[in-house]
Amino acid sequence: MALSPAEIDRIAQLARLSLQPAEAERMREQINGFFSIVEAMQAVDTRGVQPLNHPVAAIRDVTLRLREDRVSEPDQRQANQQSAPAVERGLFLVPRVIE
Repeated sequence: MALSPAEIDRIAQLARLSLQPAEAERMREQINGFFSIVEAMQAVDTRGVQPLNHPVAAIRDVTLRLREDRVSEPDQRQANQQSAPAVERGLFLVPRVIE
């Protein structure tokens, strides 16, 4: 997939960018270069290849260091809501902003 100069102009317009012709051409070359990399990656047959959970897993076993799932801080809801102008059943009340 390659973008045309007209498509680059349209993208620039949507992004509210004012590109000079040389800038637009450079942008088109860079984006088309990116697309060619993506096309080359899509051409690789990856059937049967297991996804990696970590990039280093391709060269050695990786054990993820996960912390124990436990409460690490005390409940501070009451203290945090003391300065709120309005609270109801533990929730902050705010003025309606959408009609």
